[in-house]
Amino acid sequence: MRKGVLGCVGIVVALGVIVAIWGGGRYNTLVAQQEAVETAWSQVENVYQRRADLIPNLVETVKGAKDFEQETLTKVVEARAKVGQTTVQGPPSALEMQQFQTAQDGLSSALSRLMVVVERYPDIKATQNFRDLQVALEGTENRIAVERKRYNEVAQTFNTTRRKVPTIMVANLLGFEAKPYFAATLGADQAPQVQF
Repeated sequence: MRKGVLGCVGIVVALGVIVAIWGGGRYNTLVAQQEAVETAWSQVENVYQRRADLIPNLVETVKGAKDFEQETLTKVVEARAKVGQTTVQGPPSALEMQQFQTAQDGLSSALSRLMVVVERYPDIKATQNFRDLQVALEGTENRIAVERKRYNEVAQTFNTTRRKVPTIMVANLLGFEAKPYFAATLGADQAPQVQF
């Protein structure tokens, strides 16, 4: 009888060790993937910060033009200020992602309006400073698209791993939350209308 009890205890201990090793492996996988998400998010913030840093130079260059439409510059400055007020520590929650994206979309829209208005001012377009800043902003916008895509890819990998059975039990038990994705800007599915 004593041998049977010891055998059962041994089986329970062995199962406990197996579950602990398995759970530790799932935990380590989630930690590694969460770190990848945080790294990707840092890169997203990095390229958005680059854009924010370029805007004061662009605004000052455009201000130098005589009779430029002040309202457009004001909207760019206000949009940049809103972006500066929308701070996120680490990868955002779904609500923080929406607020962050709304602020960034507002700045993108203001910059687009600025570039359209500048077309009416050949003196501005002709300056080397403006051309250099325009090229830098275009490059930054491309970097933003690339980093957003990379973030979405690592968030997707994390979310997929997190949702798989039995990893979801470890994730829920230890508080690993799903990561939100960047979504297309509202109206991005509509082709822009060009009028001459």
